Amino acid sequence: MIGVTRKTARAMLSRGVNATASVRTHMHFKFQPDDAPAELGATEKTNMCNAIKSAIDIQLARDESTIVFGEDVKFGGVFRCTDGLMDKYGSDRVFNSPLCEQGIAGFGIGAAVAGACTIAEIQFADYIFPAFDQIVNEAAKYRYRSGNEFDCGKLTIRSPCAAVGHGAHYHSQSPEAYFAHTPGLKVCVPRSPIQAKGLLLSAFEDDNPCIVFEPKILYRAAEEQVPVGHYKIPLGKADVLREGTDMTMLSWGTQIHVVREVASIVEEELGISIEVIDLVSILPWDRETVCNSVSKTGRCIITHEAPITCGFGAELQATITSECFFDLEAPPQRVCGLDTPFPHVHEPLYMPTKWKLIQAVKEVMDA
Repeated sequence: MIGVTRKTARAMLSRGVNATASVRTHMHFKFQPDDAPAELGATEKTNMCNAIKSAIDIQLARDESTIVFGEDVKFGGVFRCTDGLMDKYGSDRVFNSPLCEQGIAGFGIGAAVAGACTIAEIQFADYIFPAFDQIVNEAAKYRYRSGNEFDCGKLTIRSPCAAVGHGAHYHSQSPEAYFAHTPGLKVCVPRSPIQAKGLLLSAFEDDNPCIVFEPKILYRAAEEQVPVGHYKIPLGKADVLREGTDMTMLSWGTQIHVVREVASIVEEELGISIEVIDLVSILPWDRETVCNSVSKTGRCIITHEAPITCGFGAELQATITSECFFDLEAPPQRVCGLDTPFPHVHEPLYMPTKWKLIQAVKEVMDA
């Protein structure tokens, strides 16, 4: 982004403005809201940004050891997910960090080991890599290397991720697969405001360090009737969003909304019944739900925004091929991002769009 500072570019991105002076209004998906279970009580219409803030607010109120920090977090963050929390709880509990992702992760680990419920924000998932060593070699291994004598559970790292329509290669990446290779972490990607709040509240109370990658395009594009109180959505459990008989389609985050639209189109136009599964958690992932579905339908397509090579879809494909081999009617197929840096103006060509998925459905059904 030429001619603007990094801070200014981030602020403009948070408002949906491209720092090169154009405004992108097209979205590659149609958000499909879910209904909250009645037992979760009263609800209010809330976007994903405010659902996240509600989860953090509840945790700050429930546990006085809770601290929230990151770049610009004190002022609400560039996406405003912590807006007003410093005024409510004070600058000793909601505060800014230096522009140093390694330091954010390292401080978070130390605070969690000392007993604090620690909520750290990495402002964009694209910038999590300086913190990779701290997360992978310290946070994930703390419990194991001490023989379970101490750990850094209660550490949650939040980070906005994925395509936003104008983010290019430094504000659009989906790095979940890098962390899926790390025993000791839990990793999830919510698809909606209800999920974001429930998964965060689970992560805050989990005894293991958790990473919650939040698709930033959903912050304001996604609105649902979200329960106002405390509730948890379990980590490691997939959601069957639509039952079907001819094929299983797997995804997570924003891409699940593309899948839901495709399932509706191919049923109406081609008479093909698609079972749609939101994986929700990348680590651990729900093998039982996935394999049961594929064994039933006999066909499978896996789709995600990250590049196809060594994306998490490869692990799913390998497991399905092994566990469901005798039930398969066709080889499982992946429809993913391309093996290129995430492009700017060519983003529509990079993305695993509904048109690519519809073509893949036809190919798998004809195999």
